[in-house]
Order: sequence, then C-alpha cells, then structure tokens
Amino acid sequence: MTWPQVLAWRLRRQFVDPPGGPDAVSVVRRLTGVQAQVASSAALAVAVRQADPRRDEIDEALWRDRTLVKTWAARGTLHLVPAGDLPVHAAVLGSFRHWEKGSWQRGHGVTAEETAALVEAVPEALSGRTLTREELVEAVLEITGDAHLKEALASGWGALLKPLGFLGELCYGPPREGRVTFARPRDHVPGWPAALPAAREAGPALVRSFLGAHGPATPETFDTWLYRGAARKALLRGWFRDLAPELAEVEVEGRPMVVLAGHLDELAATPPAEGVHLLPGFDQYILGAPRDLEPLLPAPARPKVSRAAGWISPVVVHRGRVAGVWEAKNGEVAVELFEDVPAAALAAETERVRALLGR
Repeated sequence: MTWPQVLAWRLRRQFVDPPGGPDAVSVVRRLTGVQAQVASSAALAVAVRQADPRRDEIDEALWRDRTLVKTWAARGTLHLVPAGDLPVHAAVLGSFRHWEKGSWQRGHGVTAEETAALVEAVPEALSGRTLTREELVEAVLEITGDAHLKEALASGWGALLKPLGFLGELCYGPPREGRVTFARPRDHVPGWPAALPAAREAGPALVRSFLGAHGPATPETFDTWLYRGAARKALLRGWFRDLAPELAEVEVEGRPMVVLAGHLDELAATPPAEGVHLLPGFDQYILGAPRDLEPLLPAPARPKVSRAAGWISPVVVHRGRVAGVWEAKNGEVAVELFEDVPAAALAAETERVRALLGR
C-alpha cells in the first residue's frame, strides 16, 4: 500500500470524500467519537461530513433523543459518543484506573482516601437527578463531609470528575439556564446495561471501531489515540490478538500495520484522492493519526497545526495531505496555505464551509 491510497481510503471511510454521513449519530459512530472540547468544532466536524446537514441535529440527539452522549473519553478530552457505544468506551477507559496512582493524586491535590470517597459519592449524588457543577459539589460535600474535596472539585476544568466519566458513572446532562449539568448514564442513557462489559471484551470492539475509520494502524497508534500510551501493554496486545481472525496484515510503504480483513480489497483498490477539504479544529482525521506522520502532516506545517496547550488548528486537506490551515473571521473563511491547491476546488469548499458556519 501507499500513503496516498491509505489517506484517500480514510477520507472515504470518514465521510469526508464524498460527504456521505447519513445522520449525526452515524458520523460520530464511524469516527469512534468526536472530540467536543469546542462544541462548534464538533458540530462542524459532523456537518462537513454530511451532504445535507440538519440544524440542531446534535442538540436533539444529545438532549431530546439521547442517542448521543457528551462525556470525557479518549485522551481524557470531552467527546460526543453514541449512547449505545458508551459502555464499551467506559469499560476500556475505566480499566486504566490511573487515578489510583499517587502521582495522579498528588498532581490533583487529593489523597487516596479522598479519591476513593469521590468515586463513591458522585454516583450517589447524581442518582435519579441532574445537577449543575455547583450543586454536585455541594452534594458531594454533604455525603463526604470533606471541605477540602469541595475546594478541589470547585476549581479547574473538572479534572477530578474525569475518572467518573471513564467509569461510566457521569456524563453531561441537558444545559440548565446556560449552565452545564451532569447526570448518571444509567439514568440518562436509554437501555444502559446492568453492568459494563469486561475490558477484555470491550477492547477488541473499540479496536475494531478505530480501524474502521483510522486504519491501517498499529497497536501503538491505537494506544496513543486512546490515552497517549496509557494502556497496559499486555492488555493492548491481547485486544489485537483476540481480534486477529478479523485482521489482515499490510505494509504501507514498508511499515507493517493491520486493517480489518473485510476492508482490504476496498483499500487496495482505492486511488489517491484529488479533492480539497476544509476540516475544523480537533478533527478526527488529524487526531486519529500519529503527529509525526509526514505523508499526512509535513514537518514544516506541524507548528501551525499542533499548537500550544493541545490546540489542533482547522486544516486544509488536498490529496489527503494537510496543505494549509484556516480560521473563521467575521463570518468569512481566511486560509493560509503551505502548498499549492487548485483554486477552483478551494473556492468551492470554502464557500461550502462558510455557509455551514453561517447556519
């Protein structure tokens, strides 16, 4: 295989070329979640993958139909995840239990006892109700009687709540008067299981989903995408070993990787892409690949794309490769190119994205 083939196949599988996502949930499922630290970027990531995106579709899926869930997932960042897939994500991420390590506790200013108390108190506080952050903090204080824990919870960006998200014990609830609320998935998500699957069962399912959009890949690529290499290596190898009957080995310009066997013929027959696409910040097309993948992201462009504090810029993609960055300014799209891009194709794509932003 060649990298132009692989990148073209990923664009097709990810509903970018052509934009063929049937609905928001299908797009989010295909991508194995959509990063939602910036809500507008998540909405645009879905919209650019649909031929006919519908206004308010994501909000309806989140709060009316509850077919999407917003919670902390891969890499400890906020994601949109299909409600039916969240138990798998939680089973895998909850198995890491890195919050039980002294280094994590010291970094967040809590003790082992306080961490354990928090993990027990939050589900109790949320049982059968939806609470704002302030209400949740007060409820945890009432349950634990720990004023220091209240102080730690009230500061920062919710880092102490992430373990509850990983365990499947906390997710975002419907906004209340412009404020974020939290709920318990077993109350919020229709059909929530009585118990999460075991990590050894959920792991191969998550690998399968990842390869379906971001393959071919290696265990290390998946591990970096999932939680920056935090998975226990024996467990990671076991997931790929259990999935081996469904996998095919390929070489991409000399580098050994695996792909789902059912996708092999389609991948091999995929010609290099020619189109121009504008993708939003924090897009899965970038996040699902290694940052040092030169055929995707040329080294001179990396500082413009992967920026300080984990910021991933909106990108211009030509032939599957990052050819520039862009930003929205006063309702218009300003483009900075690193490489030559066909002017007519860029103009058409810029107009399409400008219209989506206007909606």
